[in-house]
Amino acid sequence: MSVFRISEAAELLGVSADTVRRWVDAGRLAARRDAHGHRIVDGVDLAGFVRAQSAAPDEGAEFSSARNRLRGIVTAVARDTVMAQVDIQAGPFRIVSLMSREAVDELDLRVGSVAVAVIKSTTVVVERPAPTGPTRARTEP
Repeated sequence: MSVFRISEAAELLGVSADTVRRWVDAGRLAARRDAHGHRIVDGVDLAGFVRAQSAAPDEGAEFSSARNRLRGIVTAVARDTVMAQVDIQAGPFRIVSLMSREAVDELDLRVGSVAVAVIKSTTVVVERPAPTGPTRARTEP
């Protein structure tokens, strides 16, 4: 059976080791101590946790048939008069989306804001989570 140290689990999940420790402390993710006293997570438990997380929709999110939703932070926004480029870092993934400047303005996308890149086939949809539900802008290939 595969086992992962907290730092390894964090890297696989695209979060910090502190986040994984908080999940373990809160009982959301099972862990045990190895012979050296380090916390470890069984691979089966980690896989179950990931499946449960991906099955639970974001709070306030509308239904979407897109399966690939990558939540991240906006790292760059380049605008011209008509189009804009938005860079999002979602865990280890860099997502670059080209969309209308109007869409970027409506979503109020800025460096440091949280956004969700929704990837479906050849289309990438970028959403900005909001308390009343996400607003979306669509890009076409």
